[in-house]
Amino acid sequence: MHTVDLLERALALAERLGYRVRQEWLGGSGGGACELRGQKWLFIDLAVGPEEHLAMVLDALRVDPQALTEAPDPVITQALGLRKSA
Repeated sequence: MHTVDLLERALALAERLGYRVRQEWLGGSGGGACELRGQKWLFIDLAVGPEEHLAMVLDALRVDPQALTEAPDPVITQALGLRKSA
């Protein structure tokens, strides 16, 4: 699967998990997930490429406990390295 397709799927999952996604020019200095005033945010740095965007989103989802129960897409589950318990 192409990186951009996987990124779109990962972003859709993040939004279903309650993340607000902001795509901003951060000059290549960062991005990632945080929580502000009880709201989950995911900042995507437009100065880097889709591979880095995907890594930022997957990193955020890996540490979100909801991702294990809310990732029905087997491609995303595999990309996250998660296994669902039976």
